[in-house]
Amino acid sequence: MTIETTRFDIQDHIKVREDQIAYLEAALEDGDPSLIAAALGDIARARGAARFARETGLSRETIYKALKPGGNPTLDTIGKVVKALGLRLTLTPA
Repeated sequence: MTIETTRFDIQDHIKVREDQIAYLEAALEDGDPSLIAAALGDIARARGAARFARETGLSRETIYKALKPGGNPTLDTIGKVVKALGLRLTLTPA
């Protein structure tokens, strides 16, 4: 008996804002900067890279480069991305 599998793509599971926020919160909880950048990139692609680029004022190339696994986005880029998501960065005691 053959088992059929499909390729997992997180973008299929983060189409709505609430799921995107939960996904980002999980990445933030882990604390790995590369994982956080990748999660933001996944969300950008799930929303549509061209649309997200317009919302942030960044180029698609900047988004892809900064928000990939191992990417190193600037605080300015993170700020624009978070604002486009309708979120705000805050600090809480650890």
